[in-house]
Amino acid sequence: MAWFLGKGMNSGCNTEALEEHRSAHGFRAIADVYGKGKKPTSSEDSLATPVERDERLLKVKAEARDKHTLFLLGQLHYEQGRYFEALEVFDAIKDHDPRALFQLAIMYYDGLGTAMDLPRAVDYMKSVFQWNVSETGSIRYTALYNIGRAYLEGYGVPQSSTEAESHWLLAADNGNPNASVKAQSSLGMFYSRRETKDLERAFFWHSEACGNGSLESQAALGIMYLYGLGIHQDPKSAVECLKEASERGNVYAQAHLVAYYYHRKLYTNTAALAQRIISYNDIAAIARVTDCLPEYIIKGMAIALFYYGRCLHLGKGVLQSKDEARHYFTKAAQLNPEVCQDLQMDIILGKM
Repeated sequence: MAWFLGKGMNSGCNTEALEEHRSAHGFRAIADVYGKGKKPTSSEDSLATPVERDERLLKVKAEARDKHTLFLLGQLHYEQGRYFEALEVFDAIKDHDPRALFQLAIMYYDGLGTAMDLPRAVDYMKSVFQWNVSETGSIRYTALYNIGRAYLEGYGVPQSSTEAESHWLLAADNGNPNASVKAQSSLGMFYSRRETKDLERAFFWHSEACGNGSLESQAALGIMYLYGLGIHQDPKSAVECLKEASERGNVYAQAHLVAYYYHRKLYTNTAALAQRIISYNDIAAIARVTDCLPEYIIKGMAIALFYYGRCLHLGKGVLQSKDEARHYFTKAAQLNPEVCQDLQMDIILGKM
């Protein structure tokens, strides 16, 4: 599990050049606030990178012990991967700045600059939630979402679906667009689980999250409309949601479009889209870029592999090749056996 604002969720690329660009861009605001109009005072300054100049400026300002400047300095260390220095700065102001406490929680959870300590990470998130509302802003909602994740998965606290639900409901704040959209989408998934199933509530929360920009919930809505889950069946709305989510990069939505095309005998479309999906080879990168769960990316790829294999087996939309079909069936089974079992049963029952 990764915290919502943890390291690694800020970019879909790990190249050093992009990391440097991101940090420089992210801290241009510091120069605007503290150094606007200033010229380099030495040859050393003129040769320094933008990030190095920002860091030097922040250190000077931090001598005044201003908590906001100290937080920015800690955040700069964090963005540069200098976690021990970031930890020191955040720890020094954690009693005065909820943002620092929040970042410490992330660092203790992920073991960045310190030993991993899940109970402490959750305790710090709880302290952020309990902080004066006027000082926490949106991170209060993010802290609540993270606490809910911890309870659902039993990380640092005893596993409790009830506690997860209650914290997510607080984080979702009745669909407030400024609250945690992640929590809204997670509630949609929570009410779709076998143990806590309530499809009408699942549809409600996916609708709220989708309206607030959630790509994952947009795909979920398409599937719910397609099969009449928690709402009346509406193929037109289903296809609209699935197509929009697909264009935004949701692999699970793309896979369900593959199935939709196949069952409407649009075999050329089926094979073309499935072939595109099966070319994906970096699930982690897709998850970072789209902010979608790897579990559903894998499911989507398995669905596409199976349908492409079926097209090859029958010679629909592509040249028939039973040998190639077996290859793709095998790859699908290796990726997600449960998905393949369900689709194999559809073949046995004459549904495919």
